[in-house]
Amino acid sequence: MDARLNFFTDPTAGKAIKHFMAAGKALKESPLPAATQELVALRVSQINGCAVCIDMHTKEAAAAGETSVRLHLVAAWREATVFTEAERAALELAEEGTRIADAAGGVSDEVWALAAKHYDEEQLNALVILISFMNTANRMNVITRQPAGDYKPGQFH
Repeated sequence: MDARLNFFTDPTAGKAIKHFMAAGKALKESPLPAATQELVALRVSQINGCAVCIDMHTKEAAAAGETSVRLHLVAAWREATVFTEAERAALELAEEGTRIADAAGGVSDEVWALAAKHYDEEQLNALVILISFMNTANRMNVITRQPAGDYKPGQFH
């Protein structure tokens, strides 16, 4: 499959992508645990069907030491026993934040309170921005049919 567009070859898109990727790098440097970041990025990408982001975040997480069991169970995290309570709260926030159109009320107060129980304000800011960032990246990649499978860990960071 060939991509419909190459964001890096267009001058305007290339400039915008450079700033967009800088935002992603800033999130990587936040106090939100790296494992949580990769699990959330992977789950949002699974929901949105973004193959290139699933490829990227699976490989990044594995390169950082994440286990294959946990990576395989992200799609069914509610039934899995391998995630901490904090990770489960982040995954639930990611799901509700990604499925906004499916839930008339958006993110529920209960889900927000559970996330706030496990993460401080700086981590919550990073988590909310990460969820939004991943939804944007997923949409850009899905719309333009970016191919998956060739990502190498560290390629974009």
